Amino acid sequence: MLSFVTHHLEVALLSEIFLYNDLRRQKEPFEPLVKGRVGFYTCGPTVYDYFHIGNARPFIVFDALRRFLEHKGFEVIYVQNFTDIDDKMINRAAELGISVGELADRFIEAYYEDADALGIRRPTVAPKATEHIPEIISLVERILERGHAYIAGKDVFFDVQSFKDYGKLSRQTLEDLQSGARVEVNPLKRHPLDFVLWKAEKPGEPSWDSPWGKGRPGWHVECSAMSMKYLGDTLDIHAGGSDLVFPHHENEIAQAEAATGKPFVRYWIHNGYLMINDEKMSKSLGNFLTARNAREHFHPVAIRLFMLSAHYRSPINFSPDNLSQAQAGVERLRNCWYDLAHSAVDSTNEKQDRNEKVQAIETARRRFDESLCDDFNTAGALGFLFEAVRIINQTIAEERVIHEGFRKAATGFLSYADEVLGIIGTQADSAAGGPGEENILTLIEERNAARKRKDFAKADAIRDELASMGIILEDTPEGTRWKRALKPHHNA
Repeated sequence: MLSFVTHHLEVALLSEIFLYNDLRRQKEPFEPLVKGRVGFYTCGPTVYDYFHIGNARPFIVFDALRRFLEHKGFEVIYVQNFTDIDDKMINRAAELGISVGELADRFIEAYYEDADALGIRRPTVAPKATEHIPEIISLVERILERGHAYIAGKDVFFDVQSFKDYGKLSRQTLEDLQSGARVEVNPLKRHPLDFVLWKAEKPGEPSWDSPWGKGRPGWHVECSAMSMKYLGDTLDIHAGGSDLVFPHHENEIAQAEAATGKPFVRYWIHNGYLMINDEKMSKSLGNFLTARNAREHFHPVAIRLFMLSAHYRSPINFSPDNLSQAQAGVERLRNCWYDLAHSAVDSTNEKQDRNEKVQAIETARRRFDESLCDDFNTAGALGFLFEAVRIINQTIAEERVIHEGFRKAATGFLSYADEVLGIIGTQADSAAGGPGEENILTLIEERNAARKRKDFAKADAIRDELASMGIILEDTPEGTRWKRALKPHHNA
């Protein structure tokens, strides 16, 4: 079995990274505020239920972007929050007859179960809103002191008319935003688009002491307070779904910049919508699908490959046919990986044609990397990866013994692609509870010994035991080969 090797030195600084910045509507060279360090914030889930497949897209895409930046040599401080107090949380907890805290704990645990299965690495920091009430209150106080908020009764509202740049992310005026938005009607507001920073206490709801009386934070202010606590007044990257541009991210900018007078985010990045069978996902349409539901039917690595198969800013259609194609793509990648692992190798003189094949693999890898540097174009990168797989498969089929230099180049590319995109997933399978390689090889040796002494019942029993653990065996003239089966991860 081949080992995964980190290739920082080989891939670092191959080419300059460009990202599309939604704030300025253009592709720009990526330059973090502090050289070598990236402060990266992405909006996490509101933990009142299992997260849906639409949420899975940004979680997967920005996880992969984080991995890529790390492989380019950056130290990435990756912060993804949990919203554990809002109206949805309160209403769902009441439905279930439990406290809001119990509800949050239940679905934070469920989030990690699904995210871990999908290969989404855990953030550097995962702050909860309820654990940052002092920071939220402090931020609201600063906004009030600078004249960008007002107290109405025991509520505190942000005054959008006081912030001249309001609407700069969505590129709309107050009038445009007001006519196009569903605005919460509240007679206490000075302007319909004013939004709440602190909500007065209501009977039966969780609340905290504040200078304005007992209450709880508004949704938008939570992210600003938590992101600035861990990443400073100016973030390098703030990412999320395109549905969050207005009002959430627009309001985050207003709050943060009103409080500090500094730019809040250098690069705003948003992923495109995910459709279900060419329709927008909706509970009313009956096409609402959680990530947990999806991985009951498709291998988590196939879901990752699907999510990365289109450019992150483009819409993508989640359908059984498209997921089946992604699953077939993962099978092709994994078969190539295992074929390389089991191929006979010759380290003697290398022929000219083999040198050319090594160069072809290295060219595909370079173009894979260049695609990711170009606004994280995973669709383009995957095209070069599968071109390399075609060359690898052809070489293995044509040559009974492959050269060590070719296998090293091929293995290095597949390892790098999997470490960055997580779309082969042999490591993930083992981490998810499958048998380790040493255990597999021991059982194969026992089976081979049983076959030699013609104890076929024992040999068949071992094959069945391995099959039950998701290990497929193939007997060849060169010996027994094995690979992990690609199948959905069913939940307990």
